Amino acid sequence: MNVKYIGLSEINGPLVALENVSGISYDEMAEIRLDDGTKRLARVVEVDKDRAVLQVFEGTKGLSLVNTTTRFEGRSMQLPLSTEMLGRIFSGAGKPIDGLGDIFPEKTADINGAPLNPVMRTYPRNYINTGISSIDALMTLIRGQKLPIFSGSGLSHNKLAVQIVRQAKIAEENGQDFAIVFGAMGVKNDVADYFRRSFEESGALERVVMFLNLSNDPIIERILTPKVALTCAEYLAFEHDMHILVILTDMTSYAEALREFSSSKGEIPGRKGYPGYLYSDLASIYERAGIVKGAKGSVTQIPILTMPNDDITHPVPDLTGYITEGQIVLDRNLDQTGVYPAVSVLPSLSRLMKDGIGEGFTREDHQMVSNQLFAAYAKVQDARSLASVIGEEELSATDKAYLEFGRLFEEHFINQGFDVNRTIEETLDLGWQLLSTLPKSELDRVDDEHLEKYYSAEKAAEYFGKDI
Repeated sequence: MNVKYIGLSEINGPLVALENVSGISYDEMAEIRLDDGTKRLARVVEVDKDRAVLQVFEGTKGLSLVNTTTRFEGRSMQLPLSTEMLGRIFSGAGKPIDGLGDIFPEKTADINGAPLNPVMRTYPRNYINTGISSIDALMTLIRGQKLPIFSGSGLSHNKLAVQIVRQAKIAEENGQDFAIVFGAMGVKNDVADYFRRSFEESGALERVVMFLNLSNDPIIERILTPKVALTCAEYLAFEHDMHILVILTDMTSYAEALREFSSSKGEIPGRKGYPGYLYSDLASIYERAGIVKGAKGSVTQIPILTMPNDDITHPVPDLTGYITEGQIVLDRNLDQTGVYPAVSVLPSLSRLMKDGIGEGFTREDHQMVSNQLFAAYAKVQDARSLASVIGEEELSATDKAYLEFGRLFEEHFINQGFDVNRTIEETLDLGWQLLSTLPKSELDRVDDEHLEKYYSAEKAAEYFGKDI
């Protein structure tokens, strides 16, 4: 039975309330018709006995308490899905905005996803090559992993996201396809144009599905964007056997929209005004990454978030760190010295990389090179601290070698051009050349066999253009 409700009992910001309704469920979609015949979409965000609160997608401006008509659709929000979505650009709510018309869907799916039996999850293995040395060697992105990038306002995370989209690829394997789902939340028009233009000019757009939510779009659309993007990713991965990399930027904008939404509903705020359910809400997004037993495809996530005041203890990065399997942290001091990408190595890690690298995946020496580079760079920080106290001239020969290693490491390994795409072999070879600038006795994380095979002070001196 198609029941229409005439009039509203309350209008409060983006929310409207109806009294004396029945048979309504949480998250149900509704159509609101105005006096002039125009229609707006709304979603049920609260149900209390015979009272329902709805959030209107296009805002409540122009709504009337008396003559507005509401019709409930009896379903949650659905996203039309098709392989035609590849190469297309959509709004945050999944509507085409590239001027190419609607897609012809093969099916529709609930954007909230279906519950996944944890027993059916498969442990992530094998890696995704981003072409960026600091990530591929030291915090390797594993298929099925969720690995966030912790950035700060004004840092080059957008540039890094574009480079990853352009360069990311998987090892050739049974002819399986690889694609990227890119979701942007609360971005300005110039940033959205930068993403769109960069993907088009590089030719990467044909394997990318873009969902763009602008800063002047409704906040309800911002809350839906990651769910819409992940619904598309799950469809391509588990029904078309594709390996999908999902990049979501900026999750802080998403959390702030959730805070505004929670405040408008009158909910009791938690830490820094965010709702108490922020953890479970973020988990419902991040946990949609993974590999399902019996499926050939996978969903991998790189959520990008900006830390307010570069504070890693802020609720959004703090909770994200609990849920995800590592993090890539960008450093403002490195960025200010001209290093790109400004990856801060020591606080960054990938908890799943140990089972997705090495022989059969990357190269047999990968784990040793990674461990040794981490250990050596940690000693660089000690040497720099000591030099700041007693002066560089008073340091031992070993400490001076570490200072030189740190300079070369930041200049040649971390620092990498926007258009430079390194293979994993090139990255590991570069790592060995850097390690070869140190005395052999300092390399205690590498076995003798590989030390004999790859260590060469002469090649290092030749490569870096000076005697080491």
